[in-house]
Amino acid sequence: MKRFLLLICIAFTVVPAEAQRVFSLDDCIQTGLERNYSIRIIRNEQQISDNNATPGNAGYLPTVDLTSGFSGTLNNNNNKLSDGTTEKTNGIHNETADIGLNVNWTVFDGLGIQATYEKLKELQNLGELNTRMTIEDFVADLSSEYYNLIRQKIRLRNLRSTLELSRERLRIVEERYYIGSMSRLDLQQAQVDFNADSSQYITQQELVFASRIRLNELMAVDSVDRHILVLDSLIRVDETLDRRELERQMLRANASLLRSAREQTLAELDLQTLRSRNYPYLKLGAGYGYSLNRYGSGSTLQRRTLGPDAGLTLGMTIFDGNRRREQRNARIEIDNARLRTEQLELSLEADFSNFWQAYRNNVELLKLEEENLVAANENYEIAMERYLLGDLSGIEMREAQKSLLDAEERILSAQYNTKLCEISLLQISGGILHYLD
Repeated sequence: MKRFLLLICIAFTVVPAEAQRVFSLDDCIQTGLERNYSIRIIRNEQQISDNNATPGNAGYLPTVDLTSGFSGTLNNNNNKLSDGTTEKTNGIHNETADIGLNVNWTVFDGLGIQATYEKLKELQNLGELNTRMTIEDFVADLSSEYYNLIRQKIRLRNLRSTLELSRERLRIVEERYYIGSMSRLDLQQAQVDFNADSSQYITQQELVFASRIRLNELMAVDSVDRHILVLDSLIRVDETLDRRELERQMLRANASLLRSAREQTLAELDLQTLRSRNYPYLKLGAGYGYSLNRYGSGSTLQRRTLGPDAGLTLGMTIFDGNRRREQRNARIEIDNARLRTEQLELSLEADFSNFWQAYRNNVELLKLEEENLVAANENYEIAMERYLLGDLSGIEMREAQKSLLDAEERILSAQYNTKLCEISLLQISGGILHYLD
């Protein structure tokens, strides 16, 4: 018993020496948005897609190359002439040096460049949606853990109250036992109940600690086991959600649906790119160069050239063996993208209906449990009065105490489950970032 009392006293009195910042839900979210590794990674990936969405990357702009070179040869010539004589020349040294500026530009390729540019912009939009989805998942996870920490702390507070009641009951039983008005069995039962409540309280401390660690991990703070104080001490639920409005928002703003629509557009652009190969292409080439040739033999010892050159290339791929197959497959991919969008919409509607039903049930359950908690409190007060008067046994007193704790646990579970449903409904309807306001 002394060991349990020591542990409980330590749990009640130990307070971190360092000053603690109080975090609201918005503070936690803002900290996580700045520090969370998943969000920082997805934002870097979005930056890559932003950097790629340029006309130059699509092929709209020409390429300009500056080239230069030098080469030389050293040969021995042995020529046999028609009159039967032989002419030999050794050590013939030829040199060639050149420098040039070349411009190449695809003027037309069957609208393939336009399709590529549109695809890059769609990928940019897709990157933004992926970032939004990651942020929405993060806000939902962090909000759930924030309220879970509140729930675990409320449980700890309830168990502390229960433990104090058990300690008071044990004190009363000990006093009555020593004056002979209660049996050894009553004392042992009170001791067993106190020890059981002490064990529950210590176990609950571990759950509070684990939730705090998880919240710090989501915020990516420097030390995950640091103490954190949250602003809220109660779980307040919003009972005013409107189903029709949430459904309309879901079909209009759900990030998964928007991403699926982007993927269908990308499939259509892939087909457009493949179709561009059915048309001719026109390419422009131009340059300005200088070259110097030096010859070790012959009538010309040196030649210089300087000036521009230009040309147009018009061509068309008549047959490549894969074009029709690739276009047929691209049409199938478009159809699959459309089917995936319809499947996702149906799945979201099913998830929404389940979340909404759970939300409404928990709201009703919460109202019922609030009434039960009032009744359990009254029942416990009456039981305590009778117990102090000696008109109620220890077992009956324990039942009243357990009924009160169970009522507190049920209302806490109803509050937390309602809040989880609320978060899920806001996320599926695209409104989870409401928590950022």
